Amino acid sequence: MIEQIFFYMNNMYLKGKSMMTEPILRYGSRGTCQLGFDRDNEEMAYFTFAGLERTGIVEHFFTTRYGGVSSDYLYSLNFSYSQGDMKENVDENFRRAAAHIGMTSGDIVCSQQTHTTNVRRVTADDKGKGVVCERDYTDVDGLITNERGIILATFYADCVPLFIVDPVNRAIGLSHSGWRGTVGKMGKVTLDKMRESYGTRPEKVRVAIAPSICQNCYEVSEDVIEEFRRAFPEESMYPAMSIFSYLMPIRYNFLIYSDIALNGRDIFFSRMWFVAYIAYIIAPLTMLWKLKRNMLHPV
Repeated sequence: MIEQIFFYMNNMYLKGKSMMTEPILRYGSRGTCQLGFDRDNEEMAYFTFAGLERTGIVEHFFTTRYGGVSSDYLYSLNFSYSQGDMKENVDENFRRAAAHIGMTSGDIVCSQQTHTTNVRRVTADDKGKGVVCERDYTDVDGLITNERGIILATFYADCVPLFIVDPVNRAIGLSHSGWRGTVGKMGKVTLDKMRESYGTRPEKVRVAIAPSICQNCYEVSEDVIEEFRRAFPEESMYPAMSIFSYLMPIRYNFLIYSDIALNGRDIFFSRMWFVAYIAYIIAPLTMLWKLKRNMLHPV
């Protein structure tokens, strides 16, 4: 099962019933990451960034594992058709997610992620791809659009989700940045694609870096550290070299945006990291919030 982000281009947005269950630590002088519950489905928990919704042109959310119909190790809001779930369960989970913002599954456009830095410009012709019809593209880790009525959807286990809102040109971007995407500077690539397509200027956008794996749990080999050293030669916070070391991907995505003239006040990111205990293939991936347990999907 996979974390999923929905990003919906809209003039008017309807907020569901929102409830803060505990204070949430965050970075960013103007940003918050809030926990909410769907007004018609109280089990459906999700997170949003107030700094993005204040633009007035988008509605977005980051799902948790709760609020769907899947069972057993896929309990319950599973969005993957490839993990052994029944198709009707996944269809219903997509339906519920889209209904949260007053839309249908046919309005969703899904990425097809393979840890690239490929970004696709989405139009109304793409609506439904990945849910109600097959995708006619592969190797797409980022989606952008300036058309209303489209839900962009990307998927996550422990990688970094990147939200971009251009309130001037009324365009949005949503990208998946794993370690390969971070080394390839996916955030910059997505902004460059928006600039090329819509005239987006980096200094005018709002960016949110959503929850991802924490440094304490992200063990990587020396060759990965070397990739980061080459991509970020000015960075001084690399761990001591050993056979296995630990990285914080969210930090490097922040550096990417800081380096391309974004105002630091317009970069929002959560301090709610994933803690991952990996029993890959043999058992589901168990995910925990750093601050609150049992809120994330198993894979």
